[in-house]
Amino acid sequence: MTTVQSTTSSTSAASAATVASQTSAIQDRFLKLLVTQMKNQDPLNPMDNAQVTSQMAQLSTVSGIDKLNATVQALSDSMAAAQSLQAASMIGHAALVPGSEIGLLKGASNAAVELDQAADKVKVTISDSKGNEVRTLQLGAQDAGVIGFKWDGTDNNGTAVADGSYKFSATAVLGGKSSSPTTLSYGMVNSVSLTSGGAMLNMGTLGEVGLGAVRQIL
Repeated sequence: MTTVQSTTSSTSAASAATVASQTSAIQDRFLKLLVTQMKNQDPLNPMDNAQVTSQMAQLSTVSGIDKLNATVQALSDSMAAAQSLQAASMIGHAALVPGSEIGLLKGASNAAVELDQAADKVKVTISDSKGNEVRTLQLGAQDAGVIGFKWDGTDNNGTAVADGSYKFSATAVLGGKSSSPTTLSYGMVNSVSLTSGGAMLNMGTLGEVGLGAVRQIL
C-alpha cells in the first residue's frame, strides 16, 4: 500500500503544480490585457480608478478560488490514501456488513440485525439454500442499533443440521406495525480494490462492500 500512497501523493503534487501554472498564466494574460487597455484608452475619457480596482479584485477572486480548489483536491487525495491504508489493514479480518448469509460451522454461527428504532419484538428466520425454513429465533424486545445473535445449528425440532451457508431474514414489530430491519453478515476481507468511489472490500460470497458499510471488525 506504500505504492498507493506514493502514487496518490505524486498525483496530488502534479495537480497542485498544474493549477499553479494555470493560475499564473491567467494572471499574465489579465495584466497584459489591462496594460493594453490602459495604453489605448481615450485620453478624454480615461478609465475610472474604481473600474481598474474592480478588475483587479476579480483577478484576485479567481486566483483565490483556484488555490482553494488545489487545496481541496490535495486534501481529497490525502484522505483517499489514508482510506486505502485503513482498508488494506482489514485484509484477513472478519467484518460485519450488510448481507443475508449466515454460515454454520461445527454447530455454531452468528450474525446481526440493525434496527432504525426500538422494537417490541424481533424475529429472525433462517432458511436453507432452497428457501425452506430451518429455524426461527425470537430475540424479544430490542433497542435501536446493531443486535447480534447466535444460532446453535439446530432446526425448529431441535435436530442438528449440516454445516454450510444459510440465508436469514428479520422482522421487527413496534406498536403492532411490522418492519424489515437491515440484516448483517460476517465475512472475511480477502482483498481491497481502489475505485473512483473509494476503497472496496472483496468479501467473497458477500461481494464487494464499501468501507463505509462496515459495522464491526473482528
